[in-house]
Amino acid sequence: MNWRSKYFWFLALTVLLYSLFEYYRPKPIDWTPSYSNKDKIPFGTKALYELLPDVFGNQKVESLRLPIYNHLSENKLAPKSNYIFVCHTFEIDKNDRNQLLTYVKQGNNVFISAYEFSDTLLKTLGVRATLKAPTLRDTALVMNFVNPVFTKKGGYVFSEDDGRNYFLVKKAENVTVLAQNARNEPIFLKVKYGKGYFFLHNLPLALTNYYALNSKTTDFAFNSLSYLPVLPVYWDEYLKQGRFGENEQSIFRYIMTQPPLQWAYYLILFGLLLYAIFAGKRTQRIIPIIEIPKNTSLEFIQTIGKMYFQQSDHANIAEKKIQHLLLYIRERFGLRTNELDEEFKEALIPKTGLPPLDINLLFSEIAHAGRNGKLSEYALLSLNRRIEDFYQRVK
Repeated sequence: MNWRSKYFWFLALTVLLYSLFEYYRPKPIDWTPSYSNKDKIPFGTKALYELLPDVFGNQKVESLRLPIYNHLSENKLAPKSNYIFVCHTFEIDKNDRNQLLTYVKQGNNVFISAYEFSDTLLKTLGVRATLKAPTLRDTALVMNFVNPVFTKKGGYVFSEDDGRNYFLVKKAENVTVLAQNARNEPIFLKVKYGKGYFFLHNLPLALTNYYALNSKTTDFAFNSLSYLPVLPVYWDEYLKQGRFGENEQSIFRYIMTQPPLQWAYYLILFGLLLYAIFAGKRTQRIIPIIEIPKNTSLEFIQTIGKMYFQQSDHANIAEKKIQHLLLYIRERFGLRTNELDEEFKEALIPKTGLPPLDINLLFSEIAHAGRNGKLSEYALLSLNRRIEDFYQRVK
């Protein structure tokens, strides 16, 4: 496309305007439940995390990007502390579970707010969590605290959670119900284990920015956390963001955490795959046209002959013609040509099938050319006709 063309500039201007529009237009609200303390989106937990020092009397609050086992077994911990988990799925392995049980048994506290829990941990605590699909109805069950001090008139309603999930308690002697739904099903439990407590909460959306900053529901999140003693707090981000912090992430890890970049990465890989399949094959070079080899020996002889003829060296030309003829007789008929006597002629006649007169005339002219140092043009032409006639008739 010619860069001076008006169509080129129109296309360039259109692309520029569209790029500016995409860059400056309001970004749609991301309603993805990330539960991450770095996200300002509705279902992130940045607001709650930043207010934790106020909730716990300015105690130290530390965000962790380590597995439970690594943090509790490799680091120097405070004498007593709280460990808080807010996520959709609380899934840990055997080593993490054993370290967490030991941590609580020694007098520490663990607060877990999630929809899905590790079955092995809840089995140890004598509790089971139910996880039901959201109902199609527009109404949601009312939530409220059991403690009259925290009970709110009319209760709490969380529009994005219908409140149908609850806990089933198997061992009631060590479990205290702290909050429940309108059907009196427990949604928040305090479970004694050793010298410490597990606080099990199955409404993590209530702790996100959307509800923690809403005046109608804000006290539900902070009242839930107020059951924890005033101690240093460890806030887990490993189950949501992985092990590496922002300053430790490689470019590839960052790409995989951003959906648009992730899709672009997959498209590049797919495009490279298509290129490898269809365009990566070796391109065959153009096959050159090879002309049929020409026999230029005759042209060469004619050229040499013309050269001698122009110089009027008739004897030299005749000598070459005679030598070529004798070579032909030796190769074709197997006769010796040292002596061109009568015996030679008598041996040549039956092999060629020519009349004796023609053979005698041919070799008479050859003998005449050999005796004369100079040869006339007429004699050369006559000798050449005899020799060519011999070739044609023998063939």
